[in-house]
Amino acid sequence: MQDRTIAITGAASGIGRATALLCAERGARLALIDLDEAGLKNVAEEAERTGVRTGTYVCDVRDEDAVADVFARTREDVGVPQGLFASAGVELGGFAHELSAERWQKVLDINLNGSFFVSKHMLQGLLDAGLPGSIVLCSSPASFVSFAAGANSAYAASKGAVSALTRTLAIDYARHGVRVNAVVPGPTETPLMWMAVPEGERPELKKVIETEVPLGRMSHPDEPARAVLWLLSDDSSYVTGSHLVCDGGVLAKASISV
Repeated sequence: MQDRTIAITGAASGIGRATALLCAERGARLALIDLDEAGLKNVAEEAERTGVRTGTYVCDVRDEDAVADVFARTREDVGVPQGLFASAGVELGGFAHELSAERWQKVLDINLNGSFFVSKHMLQGLLDAGLPGSIVLCSSPASFVSFAAGANSAYAASKGAVSALTRTLAIDYARHGVRVNAVVPGPTETPLMWMAVPEGERPELKKVIETEVPLGRMSHPDEPARAVLWLLSDDSSYVTGSHLVCDGGVLAKASISV
């Protein structure tokens, strides 16, 4: 990744932050995108200790005009991105019969529309420059199975759509040398993991989750980030339209005990 520019949304925390730091260790220039200005500053300062150039951009990925502006500035500041990790996401929870249209729409706007907008403007930059590239979207086990706790219809619908978007973009842009894949993280110690869980319930729920994951623990953000890194790199040069599952065995496990 030496001297290659990588754009990352949701870069201020969680898997996005971990991916940014791994990319920096490998010499990539970074375009760090998030709504959390203080978090962006923090990760940029840490990344710059490796000697790489970074640009930080406060942006709401639901706003296509803002996304277009960020990618235009990125091309000026740190070069045309040849890698993108669309990590920005939200999980608000709620059973369908209680879920307001506003809550439903917010989840889809961030998780799906945001992934589409950043992919669209990433692709435009690559096509204009005649460059190959790699896009990694962030899917979820919820794309394939329903979570046992329930109340995540909006999140599951958004991530299922992200999986479909991954496949269609992969086919549409393969002839341009652009690969599009998705990472599928399992339960990971990130702010998103606990977004819909009251703080007082988190320690006990973590114990339950650890008994349900075949590997017996939640993952550290670095673990799915390493999967993202592989998909962004030339090591995965013949991989496109795929899902790289990094979930501790969750999707491989049947829900019954006999």
